[in-house]
Amino acid sequence: MALFHREKEKLTLIKQIRFKNEKELQSLVEKNLGAIFNCRFIASEFATGPVHAGRIDTLGLSEDGNPVIIEYKNVESSELINQSLFYLSWIKDHKGDFQIAVEKALGSKIEVDWSDIRVICIAPGYKKYDLHAVQMMGANIELWEYKYYENGAFYLDEVFRGDSQSHSLK
Repeated sequence: MALFHREKEKLTLIKQIRFKNEKELQSLVEKNLGAIFNCRFIASEFATGPVHAGRIDTLGLSEDGNPVIIEYKNVESSELINQSLFYLSWIKDHKGDFQIAVEKALGSKIEVDWSDIRVICIAPGYKKYDLHAVQMMGANIELWEYKYYENGAFYLDEVFRGDSQSHSLK
């Protein structure tokens, strides 16, 4: 998709660029979690302990009180989906760790609703095999594609949302 700047009747192409690194993308999303995903920020680079030996890029709490896991990639990568599913499994087994993080970030009066865990993957694109795999697995996973432009414009588009009610590709 081409993006143009209009000045009177002349259009000038605005070039798509990359973030300097994944952390720049992550920071932008974390600072705008409420506006983008209607979530509250809980933690960044959340360590999953010595056994799982990973770091969840972003933890949040949805408007409904559900846990939210967000993983980012600065390039197209099938690893993103596998990594996200790994952390989904981890959080189901470590509810206490998440509750402690919520209390630390938002206070002790926050109730977590474990009936649904939201997993969000953000990348510049996905392969057709990745889209098919998430469609088939039935997990509550969302795939979002982004585009970033030299004028600072940031475009985010949901390309897949899996949940118990529907499994469809856009």
